Amino acid sequence: MSLPKMIAAHPQVQDETEELVLAARHAMLCSLFCTSCADACVAEDMDMAQCIRNCLDCADVCAATARLAVRRTAQNIEVLRAQLETCIKACETCAAECAQHDNPHCQLCATMCRECAEDCRKALPLVK
Repeated sequence: MSLPKMIAAHPQVQDETEELVLAARHAMLCSLFCTSCADACVAEDMDMAQCIRNCLDCADVCAATARLAVRRTAQNIEVLRAQLETCIKACETCAAECAQHDNPHCQLCATMCRECAEDCRKALPLVK
């Protein structure tokens, strides 16, 4: 199964936006990475409270972004654009925090967050 096929099957989709589909897929994946990173941060010996908070906030924003991006019936373009912008900010904030830590889970999370932010940046000008 693939997300592009699912969206293409929607009766009201005439102009499938490949970039938006990619952003939705990566936002959902980023949500999972951030959730996993937050959980791993709990097990660290140092104070990881800020990292945990940023990861959980980012996970929630990314999950919401993915859901909004795949809803194509009567889309509220202004809300979707605002959500993509929020996702970019949440991902950049999380990536900056995670990049400060040497542990592998934070490094992977930072990379995923940067990729997700970039995907959302690419999709944003095409959402009209």
